[in-house]
Amino acid sequence: MVEITLNGQKRDVPDALTVARLLGLLELKPEHVAVERNRDLVVRSRHADTEIAPGDAIEIVTLVGGGGPEPSAEVDGVAAPSLTIGSHTVRSRLFVGTGKYATLELMRDCLEASGADVVTVAVRRERLVDREGRSLLDFLDPKRFTILPNTAGCFNAEESLRTARLGRELLQGLGNPGADWVKLEVLADPRTLLPDPVATLEATKVLVAEGFQVLCYTSDDPIMARRLKEAGAASVMPAGSPIGSGQGVLNPNNIRIILEDLKADDPSYPVIIDAGVGTASDVAFAMELGCDGVLLNTGIAGAADPLRMAHAMRLAIEAGRLAAGAGRIPRKLYASASSPTQGLIGRN
Repeated sequence: MVEITLNGQKRDVPDALTVARLLGLLELKPEHVAVERNRDLVVRSRHADTEIAPGDAIEIVTLVGGGGPEPSAEVDGVAAPSLTIGSHTVRSRLFVGTGKYATLELMRDCLEASGADVVTVAVRRERLVDREGRSLLDFLDPKRFTILPNTAGCFNAEESLRTARLGRELLQGLGNPGADWVKLEVLADPRTLLPDPVATLEATKVLVAEGFQVLCYTSDDPIMARRLKEAGAASVMPAGSPIGSGQGVLNPNNIRIILEDLKADDPSYPVIIDAGVGTASDVAFAMELGCDGVLLNTGIAGAADPLRMAHAMRLAIEAGRLAAGAGRIPRKLYASASSPTQGLIGRN
């Protein structure tokens, strides 16, 4: 026996072990995990011939929560156009997360009810399977959904880069089209979960150079949004309010400036509200501002009735999109009668 470090814990394993044999000993499906050896990614084609030496640090990660009715092709005869992000085209403009649900079954049902065709997942080494030996991937059909791996929980550029690469390896093994994109989050501190702008920009440049299509979680700072687009981000995703806060869009003026700046010479450039959405009216408001989509998790998973809220969020995306295109009436200080004043009884 030799000692290695497996996911941060010392462990004795048989001598002359390969990555493939280790996965077999752990009863893990190779297509459900990605593996690092001493911080270097071990691609799936090299599992069988990559030997594990005494003292090696091995990281094994999987996807965790962090089909159903299709989104409407049209509403009352009005076409619902698809959204293009880089090389990806999606029908639903609602992107939903997979975390915080009471059960995997509830998660599955809420994903169906939301009408989303893109779901976000975290890349983690813990909870490879639950107590019953089940994985998130047993409840998330990679042939049905486009999976968007995220770097949630990363607090520096290096962590986010490693996580993005592991996510790509996982999704390539699953044959999922989401393998070439990533939702980039580089956080500044655990209390506010606000993004680190410098590290986010640094990581974006590296990932774009490595062929990733990067969807960037950022603050509502218009200047940083502009810098991220210039760095090659496929989409800029400003927070409506802090992650999980449920406060909705706190600074609509900044969102309007971001939309104006990023779409000035590129009207189709996707700007997606990410974080802070609490209920359906928040989603509709974000869409009425002119955003191209909304990404949320806690708003559904944390609701008293998650399944009903998933339906509500789906309808809100459609309603907000239609309202944005319809054009609201101007706000006025005084009343303006909608019924004619001519011909009233008792009036000459």
